[in-house]
Amino acid sequence: MSTKIIMDSDPGIDDAAAITIALNHPDLDLQLITTVAGNVTVDKTTLNALKLTRFFNRDVPVAAGAPQPLIKPFEDAVRIHGVSGMPGYDFPSDLAQPLPEPAVLALRNQLMAETEPVTLIPTGAYTNVALLFKTYPEVLSHIKEIIAMGGALGKGNMTSAAEFNVFTDPHAAEIMYQSGVPITMVGLDVTMKALLTAATLDKLATLNRTGAMLYALFNHYHDGAKGGIPMHDVNTLFYLLHPEAFTTEKMWIDVQTDGPANGETVGDIRGAYHDGKTNANVCVDIDAAAFNDWFLKTVAAIK
Repeated sequence: MSTKIIMDSDPGIDDAAAITIALNHPDLDLQLITTVAGNVTVDKTTLNALKLTRFFNRDVPVAAGAPQPLIKPFEDAVRIHGVSGMPGYDFPSDLAQPLPEPAVLALRNQLMAETEPVTLIPTGAYTNVALLFKTYPEVLSHIKEIIAMGGALGKGNMTSAAEFNVFTDPHAAEIMYQSGVPITMVGLDVTMKALLTAATLDKLATLNRTGAMLYALFNHYHDGAKGGIPMHDVNTLFYLLHPEAFTTEKMWIDVQTDGPANGETVGDIRGAYHDGKTNANVCVDIDAAAFNDWFLKTVAAIK
C-alpha cells in the first residue's frame, strides 16, 4: 500500500527533484502540494510546482502559501536556484491554476478529510506549517509524522550555525518543533553527504525524458560540494522509503530565533536540558552510495 503524503515546498531545483519523485513513485500517494516563499518568491514557487504537475500530467492540487516569514525579513536563494527557481528547461506553458484557497486552508481541509493520519513533508521554510498549527490546532492529530528537510547539528549553509530552511523562518521552525507531532529532521548532516556524483549525473542525462529534464535543471544549480551536488529535499523521501539507509538519534531540538545564531538548530545531545525528553528523530548519517543508486533507479522507472 502506498503512503499518503503532503508536500510543502519552495521549488527550487532540489525541490523539483523531490516533487518529481513524489508525483511518480508507486509507493507514494501525493495528495497536495503547498508552496511557500523560500528559494524564490511564492508566486514563482507556485508556478514551478504547477510546471511539474503539468510536465507529468498529474492531477495533484497546488495551493499557494505564505509570501514571507512570520517575523524575520525574507531572504531568497536566487544565487543558488536562479531568478525563476527552476532555470534550464522549457516547461509547457498551458498550466493549471492553483487552488482558490490559501495553502493553510487547503492543508487543513485535506488533513481533516483523510480517514487516516497523513505524512507531512516540508522541504522549504516551515511558515505554512506554523500557521496551520496555530490557526487549526485540530489538525495535529491528523498528521502521522513530519519528515522535514532542514537544520543542522554541525555547520550551516546560511551562517556557520544555520541551515537555509530554518534560517528563513526560525520562528516557524520553533512552533513546528514544539507542536508535539513526531518529527524526523533531515538536515545538512546527511544531505551534504548524500551527494549526486559525477557518474550519477552522467547516467541521469541518458535515462529518459525525466532524467533529461532534471539534468538540465541541475546544470543551473549552484549548490555544489566536493564530490557532487546535494539533493537536500530528496533525502526526505529517501528516508520515508528507506529509513534503514540512515543513522538517527533521538534528541530535543531547540531553535534559535535571534542574535548571530539565528536559525540554528541546537540538539540536546546529552539529554541534559529537557529532563531527557526528545522532540525529534535526527538523521546523523546516511549511506550515500545507496542514495545514488536509489535515485537513478527511481528516475529510470518514471515513464
